[in-house]
Amino acid sequence: MTTPPRPGQPAQPNRQEPPGRLDEADLAMLLLIRHFEQALLRLFADGEIDGTTHTCLGQEYIPVALRPLLGRDDYVFSNHRGHGHYLARFDDPEGLLAEIMGRRGAVCGGFGGSQHILRDRYLSTGVQGESLPVAVGVARHLKAAEPGRLAAVHIGDGTWGQGVVYEALNIAALWGVPLLVVVEHNDIAQSTPTRTQLAGTIAGRAAAFGIEHHATQARDVAGIRAWLAPVVERVRSAPRPVVVEFHTDRLGPHSKGDDTRSPEELDRLRRRDWYETYAAAYPRQFAAADERQRDLVAEVVHEVSTRPPVAWEDR
Repeated sequence: MTTPPRPGQPAQPNRQEPPGRLDEADLAMLLLIRHFEQALLRLFADGEIDGTTHTCLGQEYIPVALRPLLGRDDYVFSNHRGHGHYLARFDDPEGLLAEIMGRRGAVCGGFGGSQHILRDRYLSTGVQGESLPVAVGVARHLKAAEPGRLAAVHIGDGTWGQGVVYEALNIAALWGVPLLVVVEHNDIAQSTPTRTQLAGTIAGRAAAFGIEHHATQARDVAGIRAWLAPVVERVRSAPRPVVVEFHTDRLGPHSKGDDTRSPEELDRLRRRDWYETYAAAYPRQFAAADERQRDLVAEVVHEVSTRPPVAWEDR
């Protein structure tokens, strides 16, 4: 079962509630990620990018809500759908786009591409569940050498089909490590609806290891942050793993164009998108910020596109 709120912890935010106070920096980051991801899909459609990419359209609010709760001395482990995680941590669209396009100034010299980014205490990987056991090991180190720091790892609901998830949770619970498992539950694993491949619940699976679990359907950044802050603080102060499950929506395709969902289903998801909610609640403020970030991303795309390709000696 989902753990009830502890004394002093706000109740779980509700998706149906109107959005709370809108911070300018939060809105700017939300819109930066949204327009960055949309630009990537256009660049792929135009043949300007090779390989593949996985956007986080619809899920942008999760790393934005977590942003001030995770310090630079914490570790963040991302996954294949990790552009929003990176941008929320580093605010570096130029370096990330250069990495994806293979241009000079790329954050990893153009070697990691869309899915495999290493910078400071941040790592993303395209292998499902691969980061979780690594995060457990890092959290064990932090508990011993840097008390008060934690490791946060992002996984999806589809990743709960990987055996390594359960090996990692078993060890995390036994060792009592400061590990925050952020589950972005978007109800679809590539093209397979989660209801057809996940028995039971994620809460039940966490409970099997005696691991605290919290879940929310909210999309309001301020409400999520207030609710989650004491949870994150407990992970730091009384080291142990915690699973936080966000019931969210993936608005874009799995990668570039491989979306098997019906137009009606996608329309239903878009109607509850945070973008539409904030636009309706704060029309003037939202419209101005939206235009600024759209223009910013367009400038970044133009500037990075004019850079020379990375050369092997740059790597």
